[in-house]
Amino acid sequence: MESKARVKEWGNSLGIIIPREVAKKENLKPDDEVIIEIIKKRKIKDIFGSLKEWKIDSQKMKDELRKDWNK
Repeated sequence: MESKARVKEWGNSLGIIIPREVAKKENLKPDDEVIIEIIKKRKIKDIFGSLKEWKIDSQKMKDELRKDWNK
């Protein structure tokens, strides 16, 4: 099951609170051991900011993309 959560400070550590509906659906109880997959949500500006070095003519790129639209 996939769910969003926010990381919070918890003493000298970080913690994630599992939403109630997820805990119910998965029948989680205190002290249950779980496996989680961490995927950091990225902001769109971070993605485009990482492409600053690309030197692309935007008009050429749009023309290239439009070639196949009317086929």
